[in-house]
Amino acid sequence: MGNPNYDLPSALRAPTLVKAIIPVAGAGAKLRPLTYTQPKALIPIAGKTLLSIIVDQLLEGGVNEFIFVIGYLGEKIRDYVEATYPDLNKQYVQQTHRRGIGHAVWLTRNAVGPDEEVVIVLGDTVAEYDIKKMLSAPVSQIAVRKVDDPRSFGVAEMDAANRIYRVVEKPLIPKSNLAMVGVYYLRESAALFGALEAQLDPVCGKGVEEYHLTHAIQDMIQQDIPIHAFRVDNWYDCGKKETLLATNALLLNQMAEQGDFPLSLAELNAQHPEAVFIPPVHVAPGCAFRQSIIGPNVSIGENTTVARAIIRDSIIGSYAELKDVSLHQSIIGNDAFVHGASQSLNIGDNTEIDLR
Repeated sequence: MGNPNYDLPSALRAPTLVKAIIPVAGAGAKLRPLTYTQPKALIPIAGKTLLSIIVDQLLEGGVNEFIFVIGYLGEKIRDYVEATYPDLNKQYVQQTHRRGIGHAVWLTRNAVGPDEEVVIVLGDTVAEYDIKKMLSAPVSQIAVRKVDDPRSFGVAEMDAANRIYRVVEKPLIPKSNLAMVGVYYLRESAALFGALEAQLDPVCGKGVEEYHLTHAIQDMIQQDIPIHAFRVDNWYDCGKKETLLATNALLLNQMAEQGDFPLSLAELNAQHPEAVFIPPVHVAPGCAFRQSIIGPNVSIGENTTVARAIIRDSIIGSYAELKDVSLHQSIIGNDAFVHGASQSLNIGDNTEIDLR
C-alpha cells in the first residue's frame, strides 16, 4: 500500500517526531594512519569536525533527538558529543561488529518508535541542502547528486516525477548517474526496520557479512512505499585524504565569502605578527607562529606551534608541533611532532640546487 499522506501538502501533515540516526562506527581505513587514534567523524575540517557539521545542520532543521551508532574508538565520539553538545537529547548504540550501514541502522530499532520518522546521515557525509524543506516533504526522501562515475556509490533510478523506482549498491553497469549521498529521510520507520530484519534473518536473509541500507530501501520500494529523490546543492564525500582536503578548501572559501571566520585577517595578523597568512585560513585559539607562511586553504587546530614553516592546502590537528617544514596537501593529526631539515646556504650566481 502507498503512503496515505502521499498527496497531502506538508502544511497539512500532523506534526511528528523525527529522530536522527548517525552511524559513526567505521574504522576509516582509507584515512589511516590518521584514524588509528582518531575517529573519522572527529577529523577537523574548516574549524569544525565532520560530526559537528552534521549535527549542527540537523539542529538547524529542527531535529532534536539523536542516536549515535558508535563502535571503533566510540568513547572518543561519546566524549566529544558530551563536551560539545551537553544539552543534546541523545542516545548511543554500540556496533561491536562492523557489518555495514544496514546493520548499524538496524541496531537502533529499539530506540525508534513504530510511528516515528527517521533521518539517517552517514558520519563522513557533508552536503549542502535545505534540510527544513526535506523534512517537510509529504513522502520519504533520499538525497542524491549527479556524479561522473557512479560505480562506487549507491545509485538511484527515478521517473519523471522524481519518484525512485530502484536503488542499487555500487552497480557494475549503472543505469543512472545519481549517487545517493548518505542522507535519508524515511517516514516509514517500521517498514525500514522490517526490511532490515529480513536481511539479517538467518533463514530468510542473505547470510552475508555486510548489510547495505540500499537493499532495505529497495525492499520498501517494492512494498509500494513512495520515496522521492532530493537533490543536494553540493556534496563532499570525506572518506579519503584527497576529498577531505578538497572539502576543507571549499568550506574555507565559503566561510571567507560569508565572513564567518571568528577572526578577520587583520585580527589574525595582529595576534600573530611573526606569520604571514594567505587566506582562507582557519586558526583555532592558543596557536603560536614564528617566521612562517600559512595558507591558502589551511585549517589549524588549537594550541598548535608552528615555526619556520610554509603550509598550504592542509589540515593540521590540535597540540601539534611543526618546525622547519614545507607542507602541502597534508593532513597532520593531533599531538603530532614534525621537524624538518634546516639548512644554511651561501649560493652564488647561476646556481641550481634541489633539496628534495
